[in-house]
Formats: sequence, structure tokens, C-alpha cells
Amino acid sequence: MARKSLLEPIELTPPKQLRTLVENRRVFNLNNCELNVYECYERSFRVPLSFNDFLISSMVRGRKVMHLPGSPAFDYLPGETVIFPANQPMEIDFPDADMETPTQCIALAVDGQYVRETVNYLNNYYQSPDEQSSWKLRFNTYHFENDDEISGLINKLIRICSSGETTKNIFADLNLKELLIRLMQSQHMQQVISEVRTSNNHSRQHFVLNYIREHLTEKIAVDTLCKQAYLSRNIFFKWFREQFGITPLEYINRERVNMAKQLLSQTSHSVSRVSDMCGFSDVNYFIRVFKKTEGITPRTYQVISSDHHRAIRGISG
Repeated sequence: MARKSLLEPIELTPPKQLRTLVENRRVFNLNNCELNVYECYERSFRVPLSFNDFLISSMVRGRKVMHLPGSPAFDYLPGETVIFPANQPMEIDFPDADMETPTQCIALAVDGQYVRETVNYLNNYYQSPDEQSSWKLRFNTYHFENDDEISGLINKLIRICSSGETTKNIFADLNLKELLIRLMQSQHMQQVISEVRTSNNHSRQHFVLNYIREHLTEKIAVDTLCKQAYLSRNIFFKWFREQFGITPLEYINRERVNMAKQLLSQTSHSVSRVSDMCGFSDVNYFIRVFKKTEGITPRTYQVISSDHHRAIRGISG
């Protein structure tokens, strides 16, 4: 039920300009990337597709079902992004598409050499010498929900690529680099979190996130986190944001909201009680943080979860 950050609407192709009803394509070429806007207007299944370059795709409207070799099929919905390496074969179903409810997605194909140069630059100039990890794109995590940062950058790139400005290659370059960094930071955080859960603490990143996980219901002092990282207060904040793309407080609040969602959906505790159990010192602050993250209040989330569980019990009964 998490609130996904949707892309801004893109105008559909006028009917008279459609060249095909299945994956009709508009393309905008730049120096280091190519923006494709795909639309499908009729039910179709197992439509093959691949790109010669690294691909960042994001859904705008409708639903697709993605089939990748060796992986389970998955629904691909608005507010979600997938990334693929070059030459990744895929097959796509469009089970709901018609002239009234077409699917629409963007596919940003990025030059492989440009991606490698960006990653190498980050590793040369923005990597602490004592860290064992490095900047890289991971394809074991390729399907995820957009946060506000990622959707905002994709929206801006769409506007830049489709504009007629003579300087659009310069602006696209700046925003594309930031998008790549945000994607890597998001993937890096997921990777470290998964390693922390298996007690694989071999870097300051693991020590810090493991400490937060073990003390999530308590008051977490910034000075204690700094000690866990062996960094001064000012350097710690800068380091944390460079590693994960968000501040320590944003991460702590996000994890507390995830805990709150479990409690709200599985217990009859009051919102105030859940707030206290998740380490929030002020219930009003908890409500504001929860609504910002999920798009609804904790109480509304609890009601929806309760109705959902009752419906499931009714079906199984």
C-alpha cells in the first residue's frame, strides 16, 4: 500500500498519427541517450523487445506483464521503474489494453560507455578508501517503486528530451548523471539492508544500519550513530547521504513507518500506541511522517488493512 510517486501525464499520440496499435513508438534522440515513448491500444501477448543499450523504463499508465528469461513474470504498473542491461531479451503482455485504456511507458536507452564513465568517475572521486563497496548498477534488483526524487528526475528528463531547446543535451547530461546516482544509491541501500539482515556486518554502512535496526523502537542519538561510523557529526551526515541518497532521519523514519504498517495491519492497537511502539515521541509527528510516506493517515491505513483481511477471510471461508 505504499505511496508510489507517479510520473506526470504524457499526451497520447493522436489517433491519426498512430503507426501501429501494439507498442506504437515515439523517439527523441540526444547525444548520450534516446527517449522512447511506447503505447499499446489492443490486447497483446508475448510481444518481444530488447535494446542495444542500458535501459531505464518507467510506466505512465495501464498495466503490462513482463516476462524475463529465468525469472517469474511480474505486473508492471504506473509509479514503477525497471532497469535492464544492454541486449536484455524480454516479452511483454498487454492484457487490458484497448483504445479507451491504452498502456503507456517511457524507455530511456543510455549509451553504455556513458554509464561506465559515470560509474568510474564516482568510484575515483566519491568513494572512501576504507569502504569495501563500490559504485555500480546491480541487476539483481531491477524492478522497484519510484520515490519522489527518481520520478522528479525522470519527469525532468522527459521534458528536456522532448523539448526543442538547443541546450537540451547539456541539461540532459546533468539530469541523467543524477538519475544514475539516485538509482545506484537506492540499490546500494537495499543491498546493505539485505546483508544486515543476515548479520553480514563488515563495513561502517552495515554497522550503522544494523544499529538503527536493533534500536528502532528507542530514541536514536545522532552522536551514537557517528560513533558507530567513526565519523564526526558533520562528516557523518555528508557520508550517509552520499551512500544512500537520504538523510539518517529520513531513513530512520522510513523504517519506523514500515514497522508501523505491520503493527497497524496485524493488531488492534491505537494509532497513539503504535506511534509509541515504533519509537516516535510525538503522535502528531508520527501521523505527519506516515501520511507523507504512504499518502494516507495511519488510521485510514489500519481501516483499509482490516477490510482487506476480512475480505480474504471471507473468500477463504
